[in-house]
Amino acid sequence: MFRADAPITLRRLSRADFAMLSRWLSEPHVARWWNHETSQEAIEHDFGPSVDGSDTAEIYIASTEGRDFGLVQRYTFEDNPGYIDELSPLVEVPGPALSIDYFVGEPDALRRGLGAAMIRTLVDATWRDYPAAPCIVVPVSAANAASSRVLERAGFHRVAEGPLTPDNPIDGTAHFVYRIGRPGTTR
Repeated sequence: MFRADAPITLRRLSRADFAMLSRWLSEPHVARWWNHETSQEAIEHDFGPSVDGSDTAEIYIASTEGRDFGLVQRYTFEDNPGYIDELSPLVEVPGPALSIDYFVGEPDALRRGLGAAMIRTLVDATWRDYPAAPCIVVPVSAANAASSRVLERAGFHRVAEGPLTPDNPIDGTAHFVYRIGRPGTTR
């Protein structure tokens, strides 16, 4: 059983994690929002470049008490200028800002506070690892209430809402945009 008060550790994704990642992406609570192909080839195609370092996205497996439970990734907007363009009608995004994607993959780890703890762990590491980053900006489908709640529990604030291209075509374009600022700055 997972405990919410146990420390969270993050380690870089490796190819040894691909089978677990495929299983997690197949879980209904993840598949609904990530809409990702789970074949070995698709996992290699989409995650292999990050493992090899040719894609700048940093992908981590989160664990607690020696048990893996989720995935969190971060990337800079400077490396993804199209994201800045897409978000610009809704919110200003400084180039040095980052964004994150995340999910809790293990069904028995859901609703235990681990998602927020995982995100807080990555946010704390981001301030240390990216000293020029003023903030982290995360768009979320308005239909994904659980994702909004976990960001709020991790200290993010809703700063905008409006239409964005959905990750899953079955979702509408309505999105919320969340932001957390570097400690000591205004939101």
